[in-house]
Amino acid sequence: MAGIGIVGAGIAGLHLGLLLRRHDVPVTIYSDRDAEQIGSGRMLNSVAHHHATIEREQALGVDHWPDEEYHYFGHHHYLGGGPQPLVFPGFFTAPSRAIDYRIYLPALLADFVSRGGEFEVRPVQAADVSTLSERHELVVIASGRGNMSAIFPRRADKSPYDTPQRKLCVGLYEGVAPSDPRGVTMSVAAGQGELLEIPIYSSAGHVTALLFENVPGGELEMLAEISYDDDPVGFEKTILDMTRKYHPATFERIDPAAFHLTGPLDLLQGGVLPSVREDYARLPNGRYVVALGDAHVVVDPVIGQGANCASYSAWELGHAIVEDPAFDERFCQKVADRRRNRVHATADWTNLMISAPPPPHLLRMFGAMAQNQAVADEFTENFSYPDRQWDHLATADRVASYLARHGMA
Repeated sequence: MAGIGIVGAGIAGLHLGLLLRRHDVPVTIYSDRDAEQIGSGRMLNSVAHHHATIEREQALGVDHWPDEEYHYFGHHHYLGGGPQPLVFPGFFTAPSRAIDYRIYLPALLADFVSRGGEFEVRPVQAADVSTLSERHELVVIASGRGNMSAIFPRRADKSPYDTPQRKLCVGLYEGVAPSDPRGVTMSVAAGQGELLEIPIYSSAGHVTALLFENVPGGELEMLAEISYDDDPVGFEKTILDMTRKYHPATFERIDPAAFHLTGPLDLLQGGVLPSVREDYARLPNGRYVVALGDAHVVVDPVIGQGANCASYSAWELGHAIVEDPAFDERFCQKVADRRRNRVHATADWTNLMISAPPPPHLLRMFGAMAQNQAVADEFTENFSYPDRQWDHLATADRVASYLARHGMA
């Protein structure tokens, strides 16, 4: 049999494939698009990689953007809605970065092929997986496109929502001055949603991603629906007007005369349904298939954890394959056990952040962050360690205990 088969050439599939090639494991990645199509297509996301993910990239030899010009160093918070907004920073111990995936994925795909990985461009549907499983020792589904996710049952206990909790509008823009120090601005407009302002490197150079996370039924919901192609000037004016009204910390650094979307393909609109699915499934032929990336966990992008979670999950799966290449149900259970804590914590933390109304213990944590720099820094650092974050946020008692340890009883 031909080693490991991976369906999907996103970060999950590529990080897994690269790790396995480091150990000389034969790997074939299947994708419905080649590198040129990925690079010339519509914007895929606005994800940032935190330093735990960058450390994995360094270990894989794919740290192609190490210079400080690509880095940012923390988060700037603006929490509106009260008589006085809460404004405070939080800093990492090591920097994060955001690279347009139309640059990132083709670069890693080239690395994968140059290291002996096989790459096949052909669509794979759920009905094809049993056939693939006869070709490979193990098949990993690292793509949620089409009907692939349906192979793995949805876990109701970890999937509390039946509809998207935010209507999304994310684009790349010129004309936004970076924050000082350079970082992501996380702006909250009570009852309306959030704006994540992210410094990102794209084919246009160093630009800014504006990710509007809009509460359904609010005034900003229409940003997920208005057409840029029909009226580019009107679209950009609406973005400016809504930023001015609801996210002033970002608007004050915008030059309206220079502000524009960097291109018609540099925009995504829609919604994401958060869900957690089972780690593996048994195929009709008795073989097992493992879920990874979006086929396993989909989280709202409000705290930018999707790609980081996928990379972590790929790392754990890859090491399990190297350590115990007996791909039976025992193997699948071991994979589920070793990645469960962090992956489920990522989903739980994200779901907490988009809950409406926000629970009092989350608001209490934000209030403490505004008063105590050590609390703000630890919260920010834990974007690399969502399991640690969930240890602090899981319940009101845990928040109280955590804050008491910081002298904030």
